[in-house]
This record gives sequence, structure tokens and C-alpha cells, in this order.
Amino acid sequence: MVTCTIVRGEILFGIGKLPEGRRRAELEETGHRFLASLRCEPVPEQAGEHYAAVKLARQQRGLALDENDIWVAATALALGATLVSRDRDFAGVDGLFVVSLD
Repeated sequence: MVTCTIVRGEILFGIGKLPEGRRRAELEETGHRFLASLRCEPVPEQAGEHYAAVKLARQQRGLALDENDIWVAATALALGATLVSRDRDFAGVDGLFVVSLD
């Protein structure tokens, strides 16, 4: 299992925007421990081609996808990785193998 810089940033942002308190402190500890256990892949150069293809395909079908989600999908495609997510929007990305956490 690996993560990428975009997912790492989104996890840290989500924790950072929580109000100070016990819940945030627990999530900070858990989040940092979780992220430390995973290799963090940079966005590979080939992800640019995948990004363009995914974004064009989604727009042509009238489907929206968050910019960071497009980059996450493009990174997974470039790495030949399986994406594990609760976000059902990834299921509509051509060529991307997704395992749902639902």
C-alpha cells in the first residue's frame, strides 16, 4: 500500500481544519501514525497525460470531479495502482481499478 502527496495533503488539511480539542488531537496522532506507515509517492510525470484524458472524458459526459480527485485518479493510473476509496465518483473513471470501502 502506498499513498500520494495529494492524498497526504487532503488528510492533513481535513484534520487541520477541525476545531482544537480532543477529537482533533486524536485524529492528528492517528493520521500521522497512519501516514508514517505508508510510502508516499510523488505525482509521476505520466500522471499529466492521465489527468488530461480523465478530465476531458468526464467533461464530455457532463460529469464533475473535484480537481484533487482527478489528480489522485491520474496518479493511480500512472502508477498502475488500485485506488481504495469511499468516493463513488472514482468508479466512473475509465481504466481505473477501484476498491470501494463501503
